[in-house]
Amino acid sequence: MTFASGQLGTAGLQGTAGQLGGAVSDWWHAVLAGFIRTGTPVVPAVVLLGIVAVAIVLSIPRATWRWFGLYVTFVHELGHAFAALMTGRFVHGLKIGLDHSGQLVSSGRRGFSATWSGFWGYPAPAVVGAVLVWSVSAGWAGAAMSVGALVLLAALVFLRNFTGILVALASAAVAQALVMLVDPLGVSYVVLALGIALGVGSVRDFFKVAAVHTTRRRQLATSDAWILAQSTGVPSAAWLAGFAVVIAGCAALSAWLLWGLLG
Repeated sequence: MTFASGQLGTAGLQGTAGQLGGAVSDWWHAVLAGFIRTGTPVVPAVVLLGIVAVAIVLSIPRATWRWFGLYVTFVHELGHAFAALMTGRFVHGLKIGLDHSGQLVSSGRRGFSATWSGFWGYPAPAVVGAVLVWSVSAGWAGAAMSVGALVLLAALVFLRNFTGILVALASAAVAQALVMLVDPLGVSYVVLALGIALGVGSVRDFFKVAAVHTTRRRQLATSDAWILAQSTGVPSAAWLAGFAVVIAGCAALSAWLLWGLLG
């Protein structure tokens, strides 16, 4: 009887391993399938207005911004991290707070690399949003979703607090589900809504940091523009203007691309 139980146990483990392997294989094939270019969708005006409305609902009301803002903060911090890696810095950890605060710890040479990394926080959601809108207009929405799913999984390596891990896991789970379950047209609509929402969220965050420099100056130490000013000697206003130029440019590009999608 003991021998038989052992056989059953081994068979059960092998079956579970086979199911897990099959699920991973299915997921990987779905990720790869995303890199097949599809046609550019023609979006009816009513549908596009609905997508824009969904994006605004995610980014404007406090009830939804409380949660979606965490994702925008995540993208903000990933912008710092990617910029740091671009210039050869070492990323040691990333934290996200429930109050939408974030912190990236990196090391490397001072000067350009530190400044470059410090700049690409607030503009990052706008840049990612514009890239997502472009991916839909170019027929690469599936690729954008697949890349996003992989980036979100990779980002788990850098997270160093419970909130950040939860945000990353939730974002990654949604991305994996979309890759696996949603048809190409549905993916295009989701990517479009996410791109617009990130753009709106970036604008909202910019006005928030601008307010820190005007009406909430006790919070100056939390501002990327203030930190950059302290490390470079360039006034905070110049860094805020730099953020605004990038964000406005991304918004203009997104609007132009959305106009081209109208059917």
